[in-house]
Amino acid sequence: MLTIDQLREMGVQPEDGLKRCMDDENFYLTLVKMVPGDAGFQNLEMALGEQNLDAAFEAAHALKGVLGNLSLTPLYEPVQEITELLRNRTEMDYTPLLETILEQRKILEGLCG
Repeated sequence: MLTIDQLREMGVQPEDGLKRCMDDENFYLTLVKMVPGDAGFQNLEMALGEQNLDAAFEAAHALKGVLGNLSLTPLYEPVQEITELLRNRTEMDYTPLLETILEQRKILEGLCG
């Protein structure tokens, strides 16, 4: 069962996310548990694989909002970085950032069980 302490150990600072959820810890944790299954991760990976920067930006931007609202910092920071690079249509190898994002997603998924 996912706990606030486990999230803190992962590097999450849940206080702001909890505030956005009216300090309802159960509601917050329910939302956090939904994050690993968010289609945005798959959409981002697929769009980058197809070198479709517009679709990749849309996926990253949507993920950024979800992750920011829940204060999932270890995921939010690389997603924010990739979002800004995609916003500027930076032509580069996005693989290292995508790998970091997917690795952090896997860690969160493991905590969510």
